[in-house]
Amino acid sequence: MEVVVTRKGQITIPAEARKALGLKQGDRVSVVIEGDAIKVKRELNWVERTRGIFKHGGPPLSPQDEDEAVAQAVSEDWAETLKRMEG
Repeated sequence: MEVVVTRKGQITIPAEARKALGLKQGDRVSVVIEGDAIKVKRELNWVERTRGIFKHGGPPLSPQDEDEAVAQAVSEDWAETLKRMEG
């Protein structure tokens, strides 16, 4: 697929590509430079990134264990965000 870059440096992601990635208005994407190419990747929203973090196959977690699981998930999310910003 070929697209045109506007004078503001913007492009339109073709409908076929949006459909393949499951993109809709308001979704976030990351752009990664790989040599002389760019890669566009759909970013998961907060709900998708944290879905299932409390699943552990055992009895319900205590409030303290839930707090620790949330802190761990937030820490991992921030680490991934910083990694993308530096990259």
